Amino acid sequence: MQPWSFEPRGRFDEVELDSTVLRGNPLGDPHRRPLWVYVPPGYDDEADRRYPSIYVIQGLTGQPDMWRNRAAFRRNFPELTDELFAAGQAPPAIVVWVDCWTSLGGSQFLDSPGTGRYHTYLCDEIVPWLDAHYRTLAGREHRGITGKSSGGYGAMVTPMLRPDLWGGLATHAGDALFECCYLPEFRTCARTLRDKYEGSYDRFWEDFRSRPAFSKDSDGELLNEWCMAACYSTDEDGTVRLPFDPATGQLVPEVWERWLAWDPVRMATRHADALRSLKAIYIDAGTRDEYFLDLGAEAFRRALAGIGVTDVFFELFDATHGAIEYRYPLALKYLAERLSP
Repeated sequence: MQPWSFEPRGRFDEVELDSTVLRGNPLGDPHRRPLWVYVPPGYDDEADRRYPSIYVIQGLTGQPDMWRNRAAFRRNFPELTDELFAAGQAPPAIVVWVDCWTSLGGSQFLDSPGTGRYHTYLCDEIVPWLDAHYRTLAGREHRGITGKSSGGYGAMVTPMLRPDLWGGLATHAGDALFECCYLPEFRTCARTLRDKYEGSYDRFWEDFRSRPAFSKDSDGELLNEWCMAACYSTDEDGTVRLPFDPATGQLVPEVWERWLAWDPVRMATRHADALRSLKAIYIDAGTRDEYFLDLGAEAFRRALAGIGVTDVFFELFDATHGAIEYRYPLALKYLAERLSP
């Protein structure tokens, strides 16, 4: 079969939600958001059957249409999802692709005065909407969330914050152990700001938005650290606080502590009851991950073990941070099995 001739056995619905909580968000980003809903083969034939639901969230800079991107000789994730359920390799489930993009790159799926109320949007607008419009099994024990990178971060923290809604999580190379994945970039950002932008993030954003995005090697690190600050350490008045001195890279301890409070590894002990209540926890990462998120995955696993959570799928595999879409169906299968009646 030609790679462009995919015909799903299930059904993909593409809708648009008008969010109340995203209206007037600090960045002026759209409050009307796309939502993709996949129903498995047979959904339309069994009018009384209800299904577990699995929510898919994206990494930094992700937007839903990117899910259609296909690497050479590989299926994209929606195709892999349909293939999984059409072949009967997993119990049928409804899969939901969520958009929480921002003009800074992402939201970390948190509520922040720097980006907007994306955690509330996900939990209090999308979840009730799906349960009202599709035949879901609406209890928390039948609802899971999965993602990679920043999406993996969101998949870890969302069930901790809202255990009333979520019964399972899967994280692929999710942001964790912040001293390994974020802190090493602070020195690089400080040097780049000094050498190219007169020490000013404002000058960086002016330059970034005047040309093709990521056309300079330093764009990714500068965008990432500012976006994380907008999510983790923005004051109520909208002031974004960096955890390092942009002139030297030196830590600003009180701001860095605000970041660490959002580290899933540290959060685990504060949300032990929520994590112990989950029916499914899946963790994986590539052993050559450029952001050392394999170390974060191991640290999160150990934090879970420290609170008595040992029924966990955990695997480190030979890969970098990118091009691991072939792992996503493994997590879907695991969640569908654990969250089905």
